[in-house]
Amino acid sequence: MKKFQQFIIGFLAGIFLFAVFLSGALSDRIYGLRFLDKFLSKNPLETTIAERKVVNEESVVTNVVDKFGPSVVTVGIKKTQQVVDPFQGFFDPFGFFDFPQRSPSPKEQKIEQDIGSGFVVSQDGLVVTNKHVVADTSASYRVFFKDNKLYEVEKIYRDPINDLAILKINPSASSGQVLQPVELGDSSKLKVGQFVIAIGTALGEFRNTVTTGVISGLGRGITAGSPFEGSENLENVIQTDAAINPGNSGGPLLNSSGQVIGVNVAVASGAQNIGFALPINVVKEMLANFNQTGQFSRPYLGVRFRMINQQEAVAKGWVEGAGVVEVVANSPAEQNGLQAGDIITKVNGEKVTDKHPLAEFIAKKKVGDKMELTVWRNDKEIKVTVILKEQE
Repeated sequence: MKKFQQFIIGFLAGIFLFAVFLSGALSDRIYGLRFLDKFLSKNPLETTIAERKVVNEESVVTNVVDKFGPSVVTVGIKKTQQVVDPFQGFFDPFGFFDFPQRSPSPKEQKIEQDIGSGFVVSQDGLVVTNKHVVADTSASYRVFFKDNKLYEVEKIYRDPINDLAILKINPSASSGQVLQPVELGDSSKLKVGQFVIAIGTALGEFRNTVTTGVISGLGRGITAGSPFEGSENLENVIQTDAAINPGNSGGPLLNSSGQVIGVNVAVASGAQNIGFALPINVVKEMLANFNQTGQFSRPYLGVRFRMINQQEAVAKGWVEGAGVVEVVANSPAEQNGLQAGDIITKVNGEKVTDKHPLAEFIAKKKVGDKMELTVWRNDKEIKVTVILKEQE
């Protein structure tokens, strides 16, 4: 009987100890799960990916700026102009006072200021910028690099067709300076939403300013200019929301690989984050032309025209095409009989439309090329063949 009691007590004690062990194990298991759940609630994987994404975006910009920032320059103007101090002496142009009058004498004022941007395209000293940046032919210009080294512009080549210019500087003018050309991309492969970086002298004051954004639109047509310089129609430009300001003109618009895909040219007034750049393929064609001839050899037809769309043509009983407003004297157009009032509807059998304007056909030609024009005149179609000449 005693042995049986001892067995019962031992058995119950064993059950109790097993229950205690099981309870502790389950408690540890539950705590472990709760701890794991708490750990996973932080989602460290997502946090790491987000941090990595930020680091990658930053490194893309910093890498591009480190590599090609030294290739971006500030363009400055230097000139002397005559100014009149209205408070110098006393001048009575209407003769109200009866004493000798003395006109204020003009004084010379020296102007030296940053006005635009540019970028190096060759080791021998060629710099691309906008034509409107160096529009003043009576002034001299200079180029400042990121390290503040200064070069005088020795010669300026202005493109008669596009808002582009090439500045020639002498790399040997600064000892030890080795010019680093930028890498030119392919603007025909751009996509809306693509990441871009703009570098330039914002407001003509803040050199080597870096801004980022995306391509907001492609194939835009704009009218750029000012009341003082006149306006110019620019076709097929790139729209971007990267901050571009006066002074950025002529600076590069780069992709995430550091390739220049556009030349910053204009900003929309009265709006924010609407800037425009000329496609780099236009610059590549310009440079190829320049490297072959040493100048800008551009084909020239010699007409001033405006595009007539299909809606206007139907409303007025005309045809769609390029309406000739004026024919330039002694131009290929005049020599081959084109007249004001003609509407050029086709070039070499291809239709001239808003999407494919006359200027686009001419830009693809070379000096000496023939163009067969289909012309609508007095309700009839006629054919006119012209040979394009070089614009003087």
